Order: sequence, then C-alpha cells, then structure tokens
Amino acid sequence: MEMISNYEPALAKNLLRFEKKKKKSPDAPFTLVPFNRLKPGTGTSHLVKGLIPRVGIVAVWGPPKCGKSFWAFDLAMHSALGWEYRNRRVIAGTVVYCAFEGAEGFKARAAAFRRHHNVAPDAEVPFFLMPTRLDLVKDHMGLIASIQGQSETPVLVVLDTLNRSLRGSESSDEDMTAYLNAADAIREAFECAVIIVHHCGVDGTRPRGHTSLTGAVDTQLAVKRDVVDNVLVTVEHMKDGPEGDMIASRLERVELGSDDDGDPITSCVIVPVEISKTRAAEGPRLTKNQQTMFSILHDGGCLTKEQWNERARDAGLGTSRKADLHDLRTALLHKQLVYETTSGFRVKQP
Repeated sequence: MEMISNYEPALAKNLLRFEKKKKKSPDAPFTLVPFNRLKPGTGTSHLVKGLIPRVGIVAVWGPPKCGKSFWAFDLAMHSALGWEYRNRRVIAGTVVYCAFEGAEGFKARAAAFRRHHNVAPDAEVPFFLMPTRLDLVKDHMGLIASIQGQSETPVLVVLDTLNRSLRGSESSDEDMTAYLNAADAIREAFECAVIIVHHCGVDGTRPRGHTSLTGAVDTQLAVKRDVVDNVLVTVEHMKDGPEGDMIASRLERVELGSDDDGDPITSCVIVPVEISKTRAAEGPRLTKNQQTMFSILHDGGCLTKEQWNERARDAGLGTSRKADLHDLRTALLHKQLVYETTSGFRVKQP
C-alpha cells in the first residue's frame, strides 16, 4: 500500500477503499462515534470545581475521627443549597446522604449547620438523609428505587461508610469489585456523582482494603488532621484534572441547647482556615534528615518509593539502618507534607 506523508481525506479514502458510507444496522447494539464528532462540550464537568466531578465515583478516605464525614456533609450541603464552595463553582441540586453509621448524630449536625449558616429551621433544602444500614451489593436497586420515588434526580449521592455497607471483605478483589459495580449503577441511574467515604489502612498511607478502589474511582481525596488539628483534604488523584490541591478546615463546636437532664447538646461544623497558617504550623517541626528527605522529593517532582530511597541513600540517609528511610517517609506523610499517588510520591502544593 502506498505510504501517506500528509493526510489527504480523498486519497486516504481511496487507498483504504472506503467506497461508500455504511448505514448503521438496526440490530447493532453499540454506537460508534466518528473521530470528527469527538469534540469537548462547553458545559461544566465538575459538581464542585476542581474537587468533585459532575458524574463519577469519588473516594473520600482517612483515619477515624479525622473529620471526613463532617467535611463530606458540609460539601454536600453547599451543593444542595447552591452555594460556592471555597470560591469554587458548584452545581446546585438534590443530594442524598446515606448515613450507614452514626445516623442519629446527623440531626444535631444538621441543626449545627443551620445555626452556623443562618439557615431557617423550616427552609426547604433538597437534602435527604437515608439513615438505614444496608448491603449495597444486594440492595442497590432498592436504594435507587427509593430515591426515584421520594426525591428529585440527585446530583450527588454519598455512601458513608464503605465498611458499613459492604457484606464482605474490603481486601477481597471480588467483593470490592461487586461493591464498586453497585456504586457505579447508582451513578449511571442518576448520572450523578457518588462519594464513597472510607477508612484508611493500618499504616495510614492509603485507603483500607483492595487497591481496586483507587483504580476504579474518578477522584480520590485524602482527609487527615495536621499537628494543630486542622482538617486537611488533599486531591490525591483526579482523572482529567490537577492533583495536589488542598482544602484546609477546622471543626468548630456549636451549642444547640440542653437535653432533658440539663446537659448541653452540641455538634460541630466545618469552617475554612488558611492553608498558609497550616503550613506555618507544620514547617518548623522537621528534623534535619526529614528536611533532606523532603527536599529530595521536592526536587524530583514525582518519585516511586524505590527512586526516593535510592536518592536518599545517595544523600547519606538510611545507610546504616534501612528502616530509617521508611520512618522518614512515614513522618512526612503524617505531617501532611507529601502524599502518595498511583504513580509515586509527590509534595503537597501550598
């Protein structure tokens, strides 16, 4: 066949013998989209700009008591109310929050949000709480039917937490795949974003259980506390979007009244803090070796564990005790200065 150095539609058509356009068979189960129709739309692709995709699966993970559920609730309420979130554009719409654990506490959480943000107690907000624990793999079609029958089509469904809605093992490839398929069915049914709130593993460096979760989600957000107890949410992974962005917050206590025994009823709300202040609190706490380890990664951009270790040994670290490199890396992770992605380790951007 003659080689084509410059693309010429007429010549290519002749050489490849595309003599006539074929009509789509009425029995063809799949549609093929021609290359010249592959053009990006002008509509927004995010529910929350730079954080949550308009349609997709999102993992929000972190250790117990790190504030991940409070943060997910706060973000969900901003979408339900159509409020900007930290100067980011938000798509307003119905939100369904599935509280598979601690559902009773959401009553106080909602009251605290109303009081802090001056939302009238009788204001109709398109936010719906689903307070029943279920087996998502078995019950997801029932959940979809319940949402369809009791609310408008949601723009966001939150599953809090994965552990409380999985009747299997988080470490099992089959069980985790089945769970993700169920979450994906919810996404497909409503063309919405689905947030899965999940715990961390033993070492605190990644989501607990099988790695198929990280591989399947469109966005992965890590939630951790820093040394001054701020709640830090970092974009670890985002398909077709930037990584490394950080949202800094703190939990603020709100008093709601007294119970029948006269004791105060309280809950918390998420309030913004300046990331620069968080950085200032973290920076001086680095040891000399931690600073060297950090600088190696900073200069390298993105390094695998092996690459980072090799460069650290070249700098004189870990030569007498191999575990020193693990300890230094773990310290930087705990101080929220670096994070791990599917491609390697990176420095968090201020």
